[in-house]
Amino acid sequence: MRRVLKVCAVVVTLVAGLATPVHGRPIGTTIRYTEHGIPHITASDHLGLGYGYGYASAQDNLCVLADTYLTVEGKRSLHLGPDGPVNSGVGSVSTNLNSDLYFQRINGSGVIDGYARSVSPPVRDLVHGYVRGYNRYLAQSGQTCNGTARPIAERDVYRHVYAITLVSGSGAMIDGLVSAQPPAAVTGQAPVEAAALVQRLQPDFSLGSNAIAAGSEDAANGGSVLLANPHYPWQGVRRFWQAHLTIPGRLNVSGASLLGIPVLAIGHNEDVAWSHTVSTAVTAGLFEVPTVPGAPTEYLVDGVRKEMTSQEVVVEVRRPDGSIGAVTRTLWATEYGPVLAGVSGVPLPWGATVYVLRDANATNFRLLDTWAGLNRAGSVGDLRETLSKTLGLPWVNTLAVDRRGNSLYADIQVAPHVTDEHAKKCSTPLGAVVFPQSGTSILDGSRGECAWGSDPDAREPGLLGPGRLPVLIRRDTVANANNTPWIANPDAPLTGYPRVLGTTATELSMRAQELQLEVRRRVGGTDSLPGRGFTNETMRSLLFADRSRAAEVVLADTVRMCEAFPGGKAPSGAGPVDVTAACAALARWDGTFRLDSSGAAFFSRFWLRVRSSPGLWKVPFDPAEPLSTPNTLAVDLAEIQQAFGDAAQELTAAGVAHDAPLGASQYVTRAGQRIPIHGSQHELGVLNVITPVWGDGGYTDVVYGSSFVQVVEFRAGRPPEAHSLMTYSQSTDPSSPHHADQTALFSRGDWVRERFTEKDIHSSPALRIVRLVGNLR
Repeated sequence: MRRVLKVCAVVVTLVAGLATPVHGRPIGTTIRYTEHGIPHITASDHLGLGYGYGYASAQDNLCVLADTYLTVEGKRSLHLGPDGPVNSGVGSVSTNLNSDLYFQRINGSGVIDGYARSVSPPVRDLVHGYVRGYNRYLAQSGQTCNGTARPIAERDVYRHVYAITLVSGSGAMIDGLVSAQPPAAVTGQAPVEAAALVQRLQPDFSLGSNAIAAGSEDAANGGSVLLANPHYPWQGVRRFWQAHLTIPGRLNVSGASLLGIPVLAIGHNEDVAWSHTVSTAVTAGLFEVPTVPGAPTEYLVDGVRKEMTSQEVVVEVRRPDGSIGAVTRTLWATEYGPVLAGVSGVPLPWGATVYVLRDANATNFRLLDTWAGLNRAGSVGDLRETLSKTLGLPWVNTLAVDRRGNSLYADIQVAPHVTDEHAKKCSTPLGAVVFPQSGTSILDGSRGECAWGSDPDAREPGLLGPGRLPVLIRRDTVANANNTPWIANPDAPLTGYPRVLGTTATELSMRAQELQLEVRRRVGGTDSLPGRGFTNETMRSLLFADRSRAAEVVLADTVRMCEAFPGGKAPSGAGPVDVTAACAALARWDGTFRLDSSGAAFFSRFWLRVRSSPGLWKVPFDPAEPLSTPNTLAVDLAEIQQAFGDAAQELTAAGVAHDAPLGASQYVTRAGQRIPIHGSQHELGVLNVITPVWGDGGYTDVVYGSSFVQVVEFRAGRPPEAHSLMTYSQSTDPSSPHHADQTALFSRGDWVRERFTEKDIHSSPALRIVRLVGNLR
């Protein structure tokens, strides 16, 4: 007897106007929600797809999006005050006033109009539909988001995407860009603290990603498997949001993107799965330009006197008494770019010379079309072609697999055309110190020959062409943990690329070591799971094993040091402290950061104190042994012994027992309920990165870390098998049922089996269907 599966679905039809072409373009979009509020959006064209995307994403995250549109409009000071809380999701900035000056400068430059004109028709339709869908939900909901929510236009979406594109360059230096003002008189040139500047220019790899792409040689079932594991903020507009987008017969792609961006940044279709990791490439550089004596807003290039361009920027501000005033500031630029007053607190004085910033992404309007192309790709070859032709990725690597069993690593992204030879010829004395250590060039702007170079295959002058950028296509495994391209695959090291893209033969982070070692364990069949090679299940198990490379390297040394303390007391800044419980816990600890790991919290506080100590290692780094050096902790150093005692004092002050299990002291609170969180910081060499906030009670919130996690496996003759997890859940609305549901799954180490096929979607017991019907004018 034939069995019939019956599924009850709630169907809601929302009508807006008449669906006739007389009053506008007809629209018909279907959103099918499955477990955990994941939307499957179907439409007949990109316009309808964007419409559903805008509506559904606003429903989950309206107020976060509204705050972002307020930010990129440059209106925070007017609504929230010049010193109110800043939005750090679209740039690093200290005050709302500085944020507004930065974005008003962009908005007054005309660059956003150029962005809107440059995108392809499908992307333009997506954005057009997104805006109408967002505005429709806004009107329907009646929410005001404390007065920040308003209807948006296409320019608001392009402003937001442009801000994200610039976030690693100009967006990281907002305070310095809007505070540069000419001196009243030039008396000389104050020196720049080179060591401090190098330190400020170092990347923060805790805000990064892991990705593993296993081709047919390393996939247990002969296909391919991809792990996508970005470590992104748990709050704000750089959260991910998951969706499944379908135009029947034309597009079928599932994954996630940053809030408010209506193309998927990470995901898969029927034939390809891809992810990104934050690259080591430096996307901006400096020029030091001589000013004209007695005329600080004039400068010299090849002896020719030139005038800086000026732009008057006006920002409306709400004063403490509620009245509205205005701040007017003139901002300056040269042919190389805008004048910069400093980098993260390190002054760059405006005197006999002036420092200016060139951002390689300043004219990159291609990001949306790059991601749209990846969404449609049919092979890793297609992915590579899209990356090369558009050259629109702003600051990330790409790792991917396809149904044919190929794996891809590509650092094909926007990067300055500053070769090592060019830097050697054109670096200023400060640049000669800074460039080798940071990859940030500081070139002699007095010489026209020192402008950035160009390649014939680049999309525009000043960029490295795709032919110079590192790529591997293989049948085994490539992986990246925000390390340089050098050992995407240790058996085929990449070399010969410019320093601006990263280093070679240099020490890896603990996390990068752990990633490559985990691949070797699985491929070699030496981990705790049966068999060899990757499957969907073993890839998921690898990530949530929560093993710490730092513990693997130094735990035994640490335990011996601890047990040797006289009377069980370690030295600390406040005097001897009893560490008996800590010693016992560490001796039992297996070196993982699971919820029941006793001693893990103590070890993390200790390791974060000592990890950068001079003389930390007895065995130094050896480029011939990059996965096993450096090693052997120098436990005889007094500062390392005291760091152990100081960590004990710190836990006691926070009210955390030295032997407390991790889950008791690392958690988030949602709707009054504690949800324990496993994983640990990048510095601990844990793949499942969690960057928490330390305070009374331990680690009481998460700043960033594992966010949208996805594992996709391709096997011959089958649809892709995908599991995913949104660690912080889909919605930022505390009243939503999907505000913390996946966070609870993450706590337990569970995953969501993705519903990709029509059969899977229709069989969901949580199926709810929303139909948006109307027309778009």
